[in-house]
Amino acid sequence: MKLYQFPLSPNCQKVTAFAREVGLPLEPVRVEVFRGGTRTSEFLARNPNGKIPVLVDGDFTLWESNAMLVYLAAKANRADLSPTTPRERADVERWLAWHNAHFGPAVGKVAFERIVKRLAGLGAPDEAAVKKGTEEFQVFADVLEKGLAGKAYLCGALTIADFGIVTYAARTESCGLDFDAHPNVKAWLGRMLARDSLRETLAAAREAA
Repeated sequence: MKLYQFPLSPNCQKVTAFAREVGLPLEPVRVEVFRGGTRTSEFLARNPNGKIPVLVDGDFTLWESNAMLVYLAAKANRADLSPTTPRERADVERWLAWHNAHFGPAVGKVAFERIVKRLAGLGAPDEAAVKKGTEEFQVFADVLEKGLAGKAYLCGALTIADFGIVTYAARTESCGLDFDAHPNVKAWLGRMLARDSLRETLAAAREAA
């Protein structure tokens, strides 16, 4: 399988880490996002949205990183990480949908201003946008804190929900956000980042950046 990706993208990192977690080899294909790599006709033929990552498995092409987590779990026969019983499945999908709608965009606003703009040469951060993103982050960090109360992982046991969110949570420190007021989140993040799959993925991303 090939993963068209950029090492610093948290959406790419989550797929790479999860593939490592379940022992499925991926061939990374670097896409130079800051040099128009996602806007070429060749790339748009794989993902008309013009976004990374894109997973190619033979004649099957898949975009959307959370869908990739579901696919990889199924290929690895890891129903424990991607449950199918109604309530367990709904719980996983609830957290993945929440991340896409709320937590990810909040972190993303701040990361864009403080990290992406610098890497892409887009000028100084817009402090009003940083303030708005930071305020949203605090709201949703509170939700995450409550969701993890009394639990080691989001759904009790480790699932793709944890992998769907963790790389954005790990991005917070580099863009000036923190979980100092959220001990449950800090403990969960520590457990996740101690896993070989994530530690190796994030180390490789730093080296490749």
